[in-house]
Formats: sequence, C-alpha cells, structure tokens
Amino acid sequence: MDIQYITLEQWRTLVTVVDTGGYAQAAEILHKSQSSVTYAVQKIESLLGVKAFEIQGRKAVLTPTGQFLYRRAHALLEEAASLERAAKRLSAGWEAEIRIAAEIIFPSWLLLACFDQLGEESPHTRIEYMESVMGGTMEALLTGQVDLAIVNQVPPGFLGMPLMQLRFIPVASPAHALHQLGRELTLDDLRSQRHLVVRDSGSRRDTRVASLEAPQRWTVSHTATSIEAVRLGFGFAWFPEEKIRNELRDGSLKPLPLRDGAERFTHLYLVLADPDSAGPGTRRLAEIIRHAVAHECLRYSDQQKAPHPQPTQLPAAETDVSE
Repeated sequence: MDIQYITLEQWRTLVTVVDTGGYAQAAEILHKSQSSVTYAVQKIESLLGVKAFEIQGRKAVLTPTGQFLYRRAHALLEEAASLERAAKRLSAGWEAEIRIAAEIIFPSWLLLACFDQLGEESPHTRIEYMESVMGGTMEALLTGQVDLAIVNQVPPGFLGMPLMQLRFIPVASPAHALHQLGRELTLDDLRSQRHLVVRDSGSRRDTRVASLEAPQRWTVSHTATSIEAVRLGFGFAWFPEEKIRNELRDGSLKPLPLRDGAERFTHLYLVLADPDSAGPGTRRLAEIIRHAVAHECLRYSDQQKAPHPQPTQLPAAETDVSE
C-alpha cells in the first residue's frame, strides 16, 4: 500500500503562508515559486481531505480546521528544530556557544565570574549574554533565543530552580528635596517627585505596570542610566542594594526614610530553556551559577551575623519597571 505522508517542508510552507500573510510573501521567504507554495498547501489539504483556507472577499483566511493545523504544525516544527539542536550538541561534545538571558537586577559581576570559570574548563565555548528586564527575559525563553535564563518569574511550561532573594531600597541623592524634609516619608511625598524606572525589555511590555504611579517619571532602558540620573539629583528610584553598594558607600546615594515599605523583595530562578536537549556546557554553567550564588549568599549571611559586618557584596531586590 502506497502511503503518502506530509513532509516537514510542506508543514513549514503552510506555517510560512500564515505567518507572512500570503502565498507570494511565503514564496519570497522560502525562495520558492508561488506555484510550488500553492501546491504544497493543496497537497496537505488533499492528503487530509480538509480545507485549510477559505476565501472571504478577496482574501484567503484560515478555516477552523486550518487554524488547528497551523497550531499543531508550528509546534511540530519547533520540536523538530529542538531535536536537531540536541543531536548537533551531542555529536559535537561541548557547545560552541551558550546563550543566556538574565534579569538586569542579577549581580553582573557574579555572572561574569561564572563565565570566566566556564572559560577555564571550556575555552572555546562562546557566551552570548543578554541583560533583560521582566518581559524581555520571559520572551527570550519562550521564543527559544536562549539556552539558560535567570528570571524573577518562571513562565508556564518551564521549571525553575530557586537561586536567591534580592532586596530593593528607595534612594535619592543626599541633596534631593525628599531628604530635605527631615522626617519619615509617605507615598504622597514620593508621588510629588520624579520617579526613575527601567523599561521592560519585552516587545509586548505592559505599560500599565508600575511600582509607583508618579505623575513625573523618566523611563530608561538600563539600570546604570537610572543610577546615574538619581545620583545627579534628577529623581528617586528603587534599586537592588547590591547594584548601588559603591554609591551607598561613598554617600552619593542615600536611602529614603519611608515610614512604611522601606524595602522590597523578589526571588530569582534559574531556568533551562530545554532540559532534554541542554548540552554539557549549558548544564555545567547552570551548576557553576548555582554554586556561586549559594556561596555568596552564605558569605553575605555570615557578614550580617558578624559584630562589625563589612560592606556587603550580595544583598537582595525587586525589579522596578514601568513600561
């Protein structure tokens, strides 16, 4: 019995037609003739005995069956790509490149030290490091842009390993108007001043999200810029204590004396994008990060218990973003 199966290339053609919005556009992306693209879709319909598209006016749109086929075909192509990546990694030994996204609030100095340790063990493994904010980190995981991620919220369908708790405090320049009030501050006091926030790096950021609805607000794309603006007296902001340890030490930033809620906390998690196909380098880097974070958290805890603790290297925090 001659059984004909639908090929991955035919499924890819169907998905591309939908994603690009037409046969001509799909043909250009796939570097094929429009007639071959049309034939591939018709072949799927013929083999399955269904209609994937119907004509509405002058436009071809997906039928309910077509929508189902598109969703399943998209998942099938992603799974096939994942399988190919896993096979290549297994055949090549350690990966040639490891891609990692980390929330911008994670201590970068600690992560760089982890990269350096991996480099000692695998000098030829390249690292691509994406500093992201909230939705950007989630998006990098969901779209397969990274092999490993450090997130403050584990997205559905993924498993996260708890890493650390971070602490945020509100600060401003010592010369800022809020410090001149000479008393404990309220939320109304904060709302009367300019708030510096870091933009969500996701493409579908929620502009409604904000830690404080202040009428005056500057939104920047990197924590370093926000720290510099606050240090220069342009407003106040919430920062991870670790990120501003030097500014706190030299006095260029000073904690705001809030009457209530003078600190915030969040947890960070380590997530493997695809545990089944993760290569030895990715798994080793994850192990190095877990051990490094555990060591620094223990050291910080010991410093806090000491009679005269030294300046901290690793406190704690919550992402302060608005857009």
